[in-house]
Amino acid sequence: MSRRPTRLRVDPFIAALLGTVALAALLPARGAAAPAVSDAATGAVAVLFFLYGARLSAREAWEGLKQWRLHGTVLAVTFGLFPLLGVAARLLVPDVLSPQLYQGLLFLTLLPSTVQSSIAFTSIARGNTAAAVCSATFSSLFGVLLTPLLAAVLLHTRGGISAGTVLEIAEHLLLPFAAGQLLRRWIAARLARHRSVLGLVDRGSILLVVYSAFSAAVVGGMWGTLSLPRLAALLVVESALLALILTATLLAGRRLGFDRGDLIAIVFCGSKKSLASGVPMAAVLFPGAAAGLMVLPLMLFHQLQLMVCAVLARRWGAPAPAPAPTMPAPALDHPANAGTPG
Repeated sequence: MSRRPTRLRVDPFIAALLGTVALAALLPARGAAAPAVSDAATGAVAVLFFLYGARLSAREAWEGLKQWRLHGTVLAVTFGLFPLLGVAARLLVPDVLSPQLYQGLLFLTLLPSTVQSSIAFTSIARGNTAAAVCSATFSSLFGVLLTPLLAAVLLHTRGGISAGTVLEIAEHLLLPFAAGQLLRRWIAARLARHRSVLGLVDRGSILLVVYSAFSAAVVGGMWGTLSLPRLAALLVVESALLALILTATLLAGRRLGFDRGDLIAIVFCGSKKSLASGVPMAAVLFPGAAAGLMVLPLMLFHQLQLMVCAVLARRWGAPAPAPAPTMPAPALDHPANAGTPG
């Protein structure tokens, strides 16, 4: 049977993000509007992390500790191998990447894995979905703390690790997340019933943060440092980064003796980076114009990982082709076969 060719579609949310960037380029928040938009974006970050905390089931994650080898492999790739490759990409500055784009590339390597798409792709590929749920949840839980700390060390945000840095991270990220976790038992069911509405809140909040960050970048004149060749080079580097991670997770999973279902979960959970977590974190860690350029590599990588992993998931999840039917040998003594060459 012939199959229709697979079409790679642009994620509608990415299209909305690009539209928001265009809006910020044409109509950036200036003057008295800029502080109002910035304050609204700060509130949106708190709302996002409150909802993340309310949705993530820490109990399910801890119950999944029996698969500690699988989860440890995913965390080692997410917060170990990814950052190491990001640091190594420093060799590409300034010949291939500008310093600003490299900073954004390094920042995306420090982020936790996605939750929704990791689970969805693992399910499509007929992998261990339960393991993917636990691994993605672990990654998000650890990322709330590890990503800001790694950024403070490797990107020297806010002058490195200081009491002020820790307090600001706690105020904008950890406290809303912890509040969501504490209230989860009372509000989780209600949130589940209004999932579609909350999805709009999530995406609307991220778009607001992106608009605020890119408006500051436009007003600050930072877009003058970008060019199409630089963006093309960034896309090539990110494609190579994703290819290296996919290969490394596949080879490591096989070397460690994981079965097919676990291997699929490792590949999809270990190769992703979360746009939903990265955008609000960038707004907190890199205030003002810097946040716009910091999230640009993440936006490109997000679409890239969705397209590549969608192809892999459909390929791995496709049922094995049935053997071609064989025609029975014609009976030579049947009247209808008279004259048929033997």
